Amino acid sequence: MTSASTHNIEFRSVSKTYGSVTAVSDISINVPKGAFMALLGPSGCGKTTCLRMIGGFEQPTSGDVLIDGRMMNGVPAYRRPVNMVFQQYALFPHFNVEENVSYGLQQIRPKLANAEIARRAGEALEMVRLGGFGKRRIHEMSGGQQQRVALARAIVNRPSVLLLDEPLAALDKKLRSAMQFELQTLQRELGITFVLVTHDQEEALSMSDFVCVMNAGTIRQIGRPEEIYDHPGEFFVADFVGKTNRIEGTLEPGGKVVRMADGGALAIVARPGVEPGPVVVALRPEAIRLEHRPARMGEITGVITHRVFLGSTAEYSVAAPGIGDVLVTADHKTMTESDLIEPGATVTLAFDPAAAHVFRGTANQVTTR
Repeated sequence: MTSASTHNIEFRSVSKTYGSVTAVSDISINVPKGAFMALLGPSGCGKTTCLRMIGGFEQPTSGDVLIDGRMMNGVPAYRRPVNMVFQQYALFPHFNVEENVSYGLQQIRPKLANAEIARRAGEALEMVRLGGFGKRRIHEMSGGQQQRVALARAIVNRPSVLLLDEPLAALDKKLRSAMQFELQTLQRELGITFVLVTHDQEEALSMSDFVCVMNAGTIRQIGRPEEIYDHPGEFFVADFVGKTNRIEGTLEPGGKVVRMADGGALAIVARPGVEPGPVVVALRPEAIRLEHRPARMGEITGVITHRVFLGSTAEYSVAAPGIGDVLVTADHKTMTESDLIEPGATVTLAFDPAAAHVFRGTANQVTTR
């Protein structure tokens, strides 16, 4: 992603095993300085293990972990230029806000005078928009405020890297959205590297500069959020990141038609390298248009079974012969009353053939395109 001289974090063929269980298998990552990287994947994929190896809470079984070009293998957590924000915040309930934030600074006394500790703790609280809250007790703070106290405590030591282990998981949707924006703003103001672990696709896409998608202890794809979403490298990525429809069939020679089990044809544009044979087509719900007209060659028809109003959008479930249920997302703001389609209506599912992502394989085994 960038030149070696600007890497803040490097994993070089890193593996981590626990007895016979492999948590991380031979992965290499380069995180640029000052970047916001999200480690995204399902539970048990190895993303938290990677975070803990950066932080020094775990050591790699093999391979090397570097921070700012320095080898970190064997270096304990307290000697690394790293701080961590945990999912449960791990605040001290018997300390007030200022005492929680300044705790790390207190540990390096007598290098810092009391006045300097108070000044830096105050600055950290100002950065997270909690100026004037220093004397509050932790139980007097809301969930979002406690999260910001944990952030202030993590940045007060001015680390080179800030690690975030699903820090927003306990917040409600509205507060979580607000805190996502605040974390982005804080990261840009501080200019330090953030590494976020999350299983929330929307969170990873909306907050980060780079997304690293993991599964079963391996990296499946690394790229910018728009690249991950618009150009998935394999079906797992297309299926896990956002919603997608899965259509199975056989790619015919020429790479422009997928023949389905019932004989129906789907017009697509397969990328170079996808050979004729069994394939899975991934099609985003928002790429499909519902139209009241007969199907043309390469299009499919179906019957609306459900419609769900979601405010700015509406989601339709369409039963399509030879495929099954197809999810379609329509922009509700641009729809008129006559555009709304009631369940039971027969419709044509239209889409740009280039919007379909074609992957070699079957339902049980899908390979990279």
